[in-house]
Amino acid sequence: MRPGKQTLLNRLFPEGHAITQEGLVLRGWGGTKQGRVHVIGTTDHAAIDTRIALALSDAVLKAIAADGSDPRPIVFIADTQGQALSRREELLGLHGYFAHLARCVNLARQQGHRLVTLIDGEAVSGGFLAFGLLADCIVALPGAEVRVMDLRAMARITRIPFERLTELAQTSPVFAPGAENYWRMGGIQALWTETEDWSEQLLALLQGNPEDERARLGAERGGRMLADLVAQQVFHAH
Repeated sequence: MRPGKQTLLNRLFPEGHAITQEGLVLRGWGGTKQGRVHVIGTTDHAAIDTRIALALSDAVLKAIAADGSDPRPIVFIADTQGQALSRREELLGLHGYFAHLARCVNLARQQGHRLVTLIDGEAVSGGFLAFGLLADCIVALPGAEVRVMDLRAMARITRIPFERLTELAQTSPVFAPGAENYWRMGGIQALWTETEDWSEQLLALLQGNPEDERARLGAERGGRMLADLVAQQVFHAH
């Protein structure tokens, strides 16, 4: 494991931890003042392929099985450049492996596991969507890069000129990459700084509100002005 990642784990879990690296997958436990939590994630800007997706799914299912009726929190560490871009992976049905991983994460939530994602490095496209973005709350560490699609790629897909997308990105976080824009939309709950005590911040998140606050936060921060309003109208519709 690279020194930088080891330093991160030491800072997150000063009570101790036992986290191993198998290829580009991290799995193990971390100690907090309230007890141990499961730690599952990726490292070194992993491109998520079928093998990694299965390894992450296996780690989530084993965490669920190990806890039984006393579910402990799961901390995801997301460091991914996105899905593996190869014909082989597509022919193997990578999308199906991602769907399986997403179902495993949702099962963990249904079983009562608190899910927190820490973005360390990159969180890009399908590699992030398949597990990290599904958590109850998400935090971006300093220097984290977050995006689903580059504006040039978006221009090719949508047929909207790149210059127009760049212009839209100046005022609308929906079109713009970057952790701060995802924070404005409510997708990221917090942007941690170097001066904070990350172990205490993590503990607060693990004990936080279990309700999905993303739409409300997006409205408060000016990034998604209608999502919460529309959701509330649908919820209260007769």
